[in-house]
Amino acid sequence: MSEAEPAPSPRGQRVLVVMARWPAPGRCKRRLGASIGAVSAARIQRLLTAHTLVVAGALAAAGRCSMLLAVEGLGRRAAGRWGRGAGLEAVVLQGKGNLGVRMARQFHRAFRAGAHRVVLIGTDLPLLEGADLAAAFVALEHSPLVLGPATDGGYWLIGLRRPEPALFCGIDWGSSAVLDQTLHLARQCGLEPTLLPLRSDLDRVGDLAPWHS
Repeated sequence: MSEAEPAPSPRGQRVLVVMARWPAPGRCKRRLGASIGAVSAARIQRLLTAHTLVVAGALAAAGRCSMLLAVEGLGRRAAGRWGRGAGLEAVVLQGKGNLGVRMARQFHRAFRAGAHRVVLIGTDLPLLEGADLAAAFVALEHSPLVLGPATDGGYWLIGLRRPEPALFCGIDWGSSAVLDQTLHLARQCGLEPTLLPLRSDLDRVGDLAPWHS
């Protein structure tokens, strides 16, 4: 899907965006793949993605939000097939740019389509629960920014009540400074964030231990 094409949009005031990479060997979980091999890393990515879509889909099915799948690593038609296979009609490509550019784009799309509250997550959280997502939407009722801190110094969730592109500029994506840099930008923008509980992403081989415990 090119940037000129209209993006399918979920209906509703609350939108949950799932950022997902096609789980093919060598095209996902590269840091994990360096330790356990590309095929094993891709298999773990498939499991993580399936878990995320089940949890997110349950919240959407309960009428708590609408859901949008933003895909990287596939073309427009293949992404659509993947989404339909997961029972989703609202599927877009993440588009070009670094992670910050791609995330900002999803918020812009959702708010442009009429959303009032938007929560964005990835597919790296093996212990994700529906209560985590529900708590983010509740927090957005009284806070302009919600962040889910990750143990690696990043964040596993971000929620906004309006587009805030400045929050995604100048961030050292993939580093342990992501959360601190984002909080600094939030202060500059006059945004008082609500922080959700600390969670562990699954990016490196050491992150597998809690998953298997």
